Amino acid sequence: MSQHRGERVKPRYGRLTALGSSLAVTLIAVLGGTGVLPSAAGGDPERTASSAAGSINPVADPSPTAEPETDTTTPDATRSTDATETELDPALDSALPADSGHGKRVVFSESRQRVWLVTGAKKVVRTYLVSGSLTDNLDPGTYAVYSRSEQAWGIDDSGTMKYFVRFTQGDTGAAIGFHDIPVDDGHLVQTKAQLGTPQSHGCIRQNRPDAIALWDFAPLGTTVVVTA
Repeated sequence: MSQHRGERVKPRYGRLTALGSSLAVTLIAVLGGTGVLPSAAGGDPERTASSAAGSINPVADPSPTAEPETDTTTPDATRSTDATETELDPALDSALPADSGHGKRVVFSESRQRVWLVTGAKKVVRTYLVSGSLTDNLDPGTYAVYSRSEQAWGIDDSGTMKYFVRFTQGDTGAAIGFHDIPVDDGHLVQTKAQLGTPQSHGCIRQNRPDAIALWDFAPLGTTVVVTA
């Protein structure tokens, strides 16, 4: 009868190593899934954080730099100045008055101290400043040219005038019409710069070129409309 001694058991290190590796991989996977460990290297931390949060604040690509806007509007100060000049300077207020008649006519505005020469085709061929009467001697209305004198003399030696076109008479029977600025003792009785303001004793004074233009435009019978 033979005796057998038990053989010494050798530890199996290979299996233990494999088992340890497997447990390590499993642990890393579990911890990574719960957010304890960071995600794989090389990722963009900002974009990874955004993805984990449901992309609430995604990182946007920078937009191109906007071109500066150029202000092409007129400054308020300039507009205010222009508006003030229009209100104060009658030379810039040249629109034909509303309800100033029809057909070929001469229109005179007492308040604006301005004359318009209007053709039958409703075209304004000339407009300019004048000097009307210092007194309220002319009623608004429609008149007609009844007399013309290329040379005339004022009442009570008030000077001489040219291109006198008469269209009505005053309370005393004196003629009222258009003519150039009278000359007395070799001098104009008013300056051209004063045109646009009342200066006369009854008639409507004009600069010489304007007086000639009205003379040529308004033969006998031409309609004259006077507005307030």
